Amino acid sequence: MKKIIIPTDFSENAYHAFSYAAQLFKDEPCTFYLMHTFTPSVYQTEYVLHSPGQIGLGDFYQLDSDEHLAEMKKRAEAQFNNPKHTLVTHSAFNVLVDEILDMVEKEDADLVIMGTQGATGAKEIFLGTHTVHVIKKAKCPVIAVPSGYNYQVPKEILFPTDYEVSYSMDHFAALFNIADLHSSQLEVLHIATGLELTSKQQTNKETLKSLIGSRTSRFHNVANEEIIEGINHFQRTEEVQMLTMIQNKHTFLERLFIEPVIKKIGFHVTIPFMVIPDVTNT
Repeated sequence: MKKIIIPTDFSENAYHAFSYAAQLFKDEPCTFYLMHTFTPSVYQTEYVLHSPGQIGLGDFYQLDSDEHLAEMKKRAEAQFNNPKHTLVTHSAFNVLVDEILDMVEKEDADLVIMGTQGATGAKEIFLGTHTVHVIKKAKCPVIAVPSGYNYQVPKEILFPTDYEVSYSMDHFAALFNIADLHSSQLEVLHIATGLELTSKQQTNKETLKSLIGSRTSRFHNVANEEIIEGINHFQRTEEVQMLTMIQNKHTFLERLFIEPVIKKIGFHVTIPFMVIPDVTNT
């Protein structure tokens, strides 16, 4: 049974991420962990030095979290009522990102699915801070669902790559699972700098073709374009319902996270964005 963690702050954006997950995996047995973390807004000395329960503050936050999670679970079960799906609630006194990472390890989770809307609301911040930290540290794939995205079956999945990763089947378990569930076509996009592929890149490309196997796919080469422009241009010319990348310290995705915000302007994720950790740690 697939295990999926859904962090929530009880906003509509967070519920929207669950709604997307429930529809994406409607035909597959899943356990969804509806997860909320809480930290008191005021840290009193007594709270730090003693058990929160001793002064009642921790009990209040725990109870409030549990009640809201129960309400979300009730709403979710009423809306989707899928016998293939089990909903488990989890609240914890912890920092959100740390608790997500702990749960991924403890439950051996397959996916984290979360909303993308950042606290700043600035359009040039394409992912919220929490989402970026989870993507960079999680040992399982993360799907970021844009606020307000209306669910569409992912018939076309865009996979931009520089062919710098030594691909293995472990990279693609989640992606191929989704593609197989929905008979998706994989759109492999290489945005060239004008240079020929190195022997390593060519080998990685052939490995990728072999891993994709009989699945429907197309390989695209776009020359002399910045990768952000290339991705945006492809999305304008082709109907794509999911964007997928591998998080690798040598590739574009890592640079995207650490370069100044001004360089990210124009890279607006308007479709669900799945980031796959690099299992090879290359």
